[in-house]
Amino acid sequence: MKSLREFIYELEREGTLKKVKRPVSLKYELASVLHHAGETPLLFENVKESEIPAVGNIFANKSLVAKYLNLHKEELTKALVTAISRPSAPMDVPPAEAPVMQNIIENPDLTKFPIPIHTEKDGGPYIASAIIVANDPEYGRNSSFHRMMLIDKDKFAVRILPRHLNEYIERAGGELRVAVVIGSPINVLLASAISVDIKDDEFGIANTLMPFNTVQLPMSKISVPADAEFVLDATITKEMHDEGPFVDLTETFDIVRQQRVMKVHRIYHRNNPLFHTLLPGGFEHKILMGMPREPTIFMEVNKVVECKGVNVTPGGCSWLHGVVAIRKKSEEDGKKAIEAAFNGHKSMKHVVIVDDDIDISNPLEVEWAIATRFQASKDLIVRLNEKGSSLDPSADPITYATSKVGIDATKPLSVHGKNFEKVKYIPLNISDYI
Repeated sequence: MKSLREFIYELEREGTLKKVKRPVSLKYELASVLHHAGETPLLFENVKESEIPAVGNIFANKSLVAKYLNLHKEELTKALVTAISRPSAPMDVPPAEAPVMQNIIENPDLTKFPIPIHTEKDGGPYIASAIIVANDPEYGRNSSFHRMMLIDKDKFAVRILPRHLNEYIERAGGELRVAVVIGSPINVLLASAISVDIKDDEFGIANTLMPFNTVQLPMSKISVPADAEFVLDATITKEMHDEGPFVDLTETFDIVRQQRVMKVHRIYHRNNPLFHTLLPGGFEHKILMGMPREPTIFMEVNKVVECKGVNVTPGGCSWLHGVVAIRKKSEEDGKKAIEAAFNGHKSMKHVVIVDDDIDISNPLEVEWAIATRFQASKDLIVRLNEKGSSLDPSADPITYATSKVGIDATKPLSVHGKNFEKVKYIPLNISDYI
């Protein structure tokens, strides 16, 4: 069990976290600092427009996520697969034992919070790090990511796709009481980004990944992570408002749409809270959105062939491209893996299947496999006019129709001619020599 702030303190002690002491503006500057810092976790001690410090890039690569969960990076996908397969209920604690209930703001003014305007084209100040938790009498609890554009001191325009939360809203008659969580532990963030059945509780997945406590909000009776930094008690209303433009995962701008308005009634927060801000299209955004697709791809591929690993690549916006390693046992295994991978992540556009001697996190090795083990005349699968991703700028803007490509870059089982094995050298420590 570990809270976000405990991990931040851990990164600070070891020198991984860098403190930004210089005053930084929420208007464009904070986002630019996060961008130029790359994968470096940052703590903004002096935000010009707010008294609340902000943190970002906390989970900007898989090594940071693995460190939080006390895992090796290579164990992450299988740990997520296990968590999806064997969910467990978190423990509910009384409000007196929940740090997030230490303070309450009855008349919220969110303009005082460090909510950044990321770019000049943004529709307004945005929170991208928040999850929305909701209950349904039949389906139970749902937790999912939704970007929120501040439109008034206590109101957001919330981007809600036609998925589970939207169904909860419609089943409730068009208005729904929800909780908005900012500053969640990584297990809750990852679980909230996984696509599972509507009846599956994301908190159960999160608890198996790493145990955590929840606390029930007194008014809405919604349970939220007890160690979160902030929780907003709110209602998603029938009122509609323009939302956007906003930077997508693809680092391109999404369009303006009419979206539901959410009214915030009160705010709960820890003592001396830290505001987790997520850079749209940045490394942290890519990790939190792309990595939760790896276990779903893994599970589908593993149904038809032995899957050894999955990487949803940052170069493919951590959404549109994937690399899958398999242990090949028949000549058709590569093509079977392609079809299964597309079933595991339906927004994926291009997938490369490689043997398990290839490091799927190393693009040079993946490209080498394509160069030496792939022939387009027999190893290429093209699927035309398929439903793609709304995030893909090149897809049809109305239907999202796209073409999908699968590359079987596995070596043949029977070799006639040149060998397909890659040369190996004995392991050693080069610093002992030069």
